Amino acid sequence: MPDGHIRQNIRSGIIVSIVLKQDQRTGKLTRGIVKDILTNSSFHPHGIKVRLVDGQVGRVQKIEE
Repeated sequence: MPDGHIRQNIRSGIIVSIVLKQDQRTGKLTRGIVKDILTNSSFHPHGIKVRLVDGQVGRVQKIEE
């Protein structure tokens, strides 16, 4: 399964589950389609930060198949 902590695995148009800033304590996941990749580094320990097509921003926890 592709890892959401590695930038190379994420591209515009794929479906992912992200954790929003306000949901970090609970770990509640939000599902959506990636519009923009906001993290510049190739790896991030908490997940690559993305913007979904609906405008929500969060860190990728899971790449959906």
